[in-house]
Amino acid sequence: MQYVKYDLEAYRQAMHSFIGNGSESQVFWKALDFAFEAHGNQWRRSGDPYIMHPCSVARILAEELDIRNPEILAAALLHDTVEDVEEVTGEVIREKFGPNVEAIVEGCTKVTHYTGDRQTFKKLVHRKIFSGAAAKLEVMIVKLADRLHNLRTLSSMPKHKRQKISDETLDIYAPLATILGLFAIKRELYNLALAYKFPRQGSRLQVHINSLRSDPAVLQIIDNVQKAIEQEGLEGKVALRTKGLWGYFDVRNRILIKEIESPQEILILMKTRSGCYQALGVLNQIYPPIPRTIRDFIANPKPSGYQGLHARPNINGRKYLFKIRTEEMARRAQRGMVRDWGGDSKVSSRFFKEIQEMFDILGNDDSVSYRDMIAASGRKEIYTYTPQGDLICLPINSILLDFAFRVHTAIGHTCVGGMIGKQKVGLNHQLRDGNVIKVIRQEGQVNFDPALQTLCQTPKARSELSKAFRLRREAVSSQIGASLLSQELRRYGVPFEVVEKEGMTDVLAYFDIDSMDDLFLQLGEGRVRLRELIYEIRNGLYVGRPTLFQPTGAFNRVDLTTLDPVVIKSSACCKPGPLDKGVIGLLSERGLSLHRKDCSQLQKINFQREDAVEVRWKLKNTRIEKNQRIIVMQATRNRLFMLLSVAPEEMKVIDIVYLGKGATLVGDWEVNFQVANLYGLKKVDRHFSRSGLRYEFELEQ
Repeated sequence: MQYVKYDLEAYRQAMHSFIGNGSESQVFWKALDFAFEAHGNQWRRSGDPYIMHPCSVARILAEELDIRNPEILAAALLHDTVEDVEEVTGEVIREKFGPNVEAIVEGCTKVTHYTGDRQTFKKLVHRKIFSGAAAKLEVMIVKLADRLHNLRTLSSMPKHKRQKISDETLDIYAPLATILGLFAIKRELYNLALAYKFPRQGSRLQVHINSLRSDPAVLQIIDNVQKAIEQEGLEGKVALRTKGLWGYFDVRNRILIKEIESPQEILILMKTRSGCYQALGVLNQIYPPIPRTIRDFIANPKPSGYQGLHARPNINGRKYLFKIRTEEMARRAQRGMVRDWGGDSKVSSRFFKEIQEMFDILGNDDSVSYRDMIAASGRKEIYTYTPQGDLICLPINSILLDFAFRVHTAIGHTCVGGMIGKQKVGLNHQLRDGNVIKVIRQEGQVNFDPALQTLCQTPKARSELSKAFRLRREAVSSQIGASLLSQELRRYGVPFEVVEKEGMTDVLAYFDIDSMDDLFLQLGEGRVRLRELIYEIRNGLYVGRPTLFQPTGAFNRVDLTTLDPVVIKSSACCKPGPLDKGVIGLLSERGLSLHRKDCSQLQKINFQREDAVEVRWKLKNTRIEKNQRIIVMQATRNRLFMLLSVAPEEMKVIDIVYLGKGATLVGDWEVNFQVANLYGLKKVDRHFSRSGLRYEFELEQ
């Protein structure tokens, strides 16, 4: 391998042109000297000195994203030091460069000590980066520049590593660049990753893309528009952008496709904002747009700050996208809002807050796939409107609940439906481009169905639903925990009042718990072992007093008043229901996992008596919100209707559907009905069981 010397002096001159040499930029120059010394003896596989990489990352930020903040650029220089240089720690970075630089570097530093499987390790690495970006958005900007430089120098890596880095880029980093509005970086990330992911197909497709750039028909259109603008006395420049490999990537199926509907875009750069609208008028005269395809993102900028006018005419049977904007708008389109870092505008601060909320759930919530959420957020947008005319940009396939949460968090939590024109729609209604939506709300917070979370496309909606589900689980888990502790103390003959003694704070400290409420929650979630807790209470707060022997066999019991599927999950192996006897619930952070006592799968699970509870329901206090359904098999019409005519008064029949074919005398029937609570449902179940007819019933939760 031939090693290359790095021209540090030339780099200094280049960066000096961006940030100068004033007192405020000294943190960067100090970091440059430190990084050069730390990485001095390290080399890349390509033969380049390692210091070239962090220096290039900082230069990408300054030159290609217009970032001039010396602390962010210093963090870019130092982003690998803690990970790669043994004597450099977070404390060292903080001491020399301050807490802000240290926080960004720490967010960029990978997890190093982990003993689990590689797949779990990669998830941990990604979630750590997302958590860092939730606290400091600069972390993700540095990581994107880091990934871009790695891709630019990827040819020296072995094939399997090129594939792995390409896959990760396509799944995570390129879509995140799209979400942040960094379109220039997004396009290059996609192009480079796809070229390595599909080397043969990508090479053939690139030949086709290159041929499109010299297509006489397109060049003639550009010439026509340029002349028309000049004839109106306007100053403007018309240019062609041919989509690269990024435009041919089918994200959903993860393949490159041979042809796309609009392979080229025509950019019109005008001097002024008003000139953009004048140019649109000229364009409409010579190439009339397809109806309802003009988009005004100057008056209504996208959340990322993007501005421009879009028009889609059909010229000689081919659709073209025209983008009209000023030079400043064009620059912003490539850099996104990172140019406004630290700005006070309401638009940018709201955008940054939404992005941080997305990273917060990506980093902390295991209940959703961060790859799915990133993919959904980076998809093509639809444009919807409030009744007041405010533009709400959403990912394609978004539902009403996405819209409600995007308008305001409180509106989302109280949304029960919506109106689109004169049509009333439900929470899961998929929105279309141009919809004007009025949200219908109730006074209190809605207990949303868990299935809605997978339908939502926006991080905000998924995040808020995830928080609401967690709070619902925690409320029930806390009640279970308090009940468990009370029952277990009684089994040992220890009065519950003992936990009110001052010494209980020492017991809580032993388990690293702050309060009794937190103790009840952790008990109910199975995170604190009940046997160990009782041992500490007996030997710390009740020492020297007689107690009963350790109980065996019998489970503690909880009496529930909820059927919330967020809280309780009926196992698929034995499908226990709230009307069954001998239902056992295993404690977990995801709620109670229910099994029948005689379930064969339950017998295979290795758990202690204290890890499970016997579950019963208070029948009259447990409400049933959803309509229920019974399938009655092989019954005549007369027999079924006679049975329903003497059904319990609690059963409100909604409709009856015959499931058979033709006019046979005997067949299967579906009976849909309502009941107010479990007590009514039990009466209905008993009524059908006494009839002698075969029937199937499974509770709709």
